[in-house]
Amino acid sequence: MGFRCAIIGLLTVFSGDDLGRPDFARDVRPILSENCFACHGPDTAKRQVGLRLDVREDAIARLEESGNVAIVPGKPGASELVKRICSQHNDVMPPKESFKRLTHEQQQTLVRWIETGAEYRPHWACVTPTRPRLPVVRDASWPRGPLDRFIVTRFLADVVPSREADRPTLLRRVTFNLTGLPPLLDEVDAFESDLNPDVFERAVDRLLASPRYGEHMTCDWLDQARNADTHDYFNDHERFMWTWRDWVIDAFNRNLPFDQFTIEQLAGDLLPEATLP
Repeated sequence: MGFRCAIIGLLTVFSGDDLGRPDFARDVRPILSENCFACHGPDTAKRQVGLRLDVREDAIARLEESGNVAIVPGKPGASELVKRICSQHNDVMPPKESFKRLTHEQQQTLVRWIETGAEYRPHWACVTPTRPRLPVVRDASWPRGPLDRFIVTRFLADVVPSREADRPTLLRRVTFNLTGLPPLLDEVDAFESDLNPDVFERAVDRLLASPRYGEHMTCDWLDQARNADTHDYFNDHERFMWTWRDWVIDAFNRNLPFDQFTIEQLAGDLLPEATLP
């Protein structure tokens, strides 16, 4: 589950637009959410001048009070939002009293987004995955697979790929990434002596099948959930948390689908024929 989700997320990050359009969910929404939604978001009680920026139909509509249009798709120069975020006067947005200020890069992202059509998209997790077109690369000798093409297109002009690491280093890296542990000496020897072209792929399959994979993935999950075996320093009673920890480890090792993974954790006691872990 974790490895699969990581790959989907990586493809989302690298699935850029051939025309260089900023992605709303990844590039634009975080800027608006951090700087604009408090006064121009979904909260009707705090919304100012009737402007709502989190819904496209509202954002591109003409405001009744001022007659301005915040976002004119394809025309940043006619968009009130661009005028305000680039203003050097008291009408600058976000307002000075908010103690927020867009960086030059953030301003350019919003300008480019409007210039390319101001497309709104939901969070990537709510979008049906589609296979992107493979980008054309200048050096076709470096990519060994489709994912490499997306990676190399993100390199800066003065960045070139490093030379391929030796076999022990490759195995060490992937073993640490998937299990949190170094490879055994016997595993290194077997990897070095295996001349089959799919040796790396089979090593990855072996590591994903290892119980250490679930343990490693669970460490990050439990850290995010603020897991602890005791309450705190001043009320240090014992807590029986290991049953949940063991369940999470088993869920990763079974590659439990993410929707079922979250349902069972958030509302497992409400499921039919619920049992203790």
